[in-house]
Amino acid sequence: MAEDLVLRDDRGAITILTLNAPTSLNALSDGMIAALHAQIMQIGQDHSIRVVVLRGAGKVFCAGHDLKEMQAARETPDQGRAAFQSLFDRCAAMMLALQALPQTVIAQVHGIATAAGCQLVASCDMAVAETATRFGVNGVNIGLFCSTPMVALTRKIPRGLAFEMLTTGEFISAERAREAGLVNRVTDADTLPDVTMALAGTVAAKLGRALRIGKRAFYDQADLPIDQAYAYAGAAMVENMLERDTDEGITAFLQKRKPDWA
Repeated sequence: MAEDLVLRDDRGAITILTLNAPTSLNALSDGMIAALHAQIMQIGQDHSIRVVVLRGAGKVFCAGHDLKEMQAARETPDQGRAAFQSLFDRCAAMMLALQALPQTVIAQVHGIATAAGCQLVASCDMAVAETATRFGVNGVNIGLFCSTPMVALTRKIPRGLAFEMLTTGEFISAERAREAGLVNRVTDADTLPDVTMALAGTVAAKLGRALRIGKRAFYDQADLPIDQAYAYAGAAMVENMLERDTDEGITAFLQKRKPDWA
């Protein structure tokens, strides 16, 4: 069933989403995109959740789009044009929804994250990777330039490295991905879940409303001219300051006690 393609496991203020199509290397098929988008939209309405961990079942995180499904679309009279456009539009909408999600999203990555799978990592707020993980936008190796993954990637890592990956189809290591800013932390396979959950727990312990305001401001200000960015960020801080629990948090800090947050 479609809903089984993405499994949800709520653990207090943390939700774990697992891409659950290991036989297809968790490919972003039509069904997978729809199932993941549906989960994102549901979680966005759940104010009890502060952090989302996104991971893959089986040997890898995500191997990108489902090429067999894409090739089958060529059988239509327009040779797949409408199907391809719909696929990339729906995938982009899902990626944008992930970034727009009020909660912080952490990718837990292992094995490989290729093409749209690498795009998925870049669309998350943070990522923790297993040491042996490889990252690539390697569509060029089969004659398909990874133009849509490029959008997220060029907003996450230096453009020179992104262009190198896009044009050579070569993979980079987890450590190089960390140095470039695609990954926040690298750890051994045995400790990957624990390190990811520790990071998620640190974030989840913060005031949820502050995290929501901050994530929105983080992305919205990034493409603004610096004077407009300061004006936008200042308004965001005013909104945050006027929160009841922010007042309590500052008062508690000054009084050297734990805040009594609602």
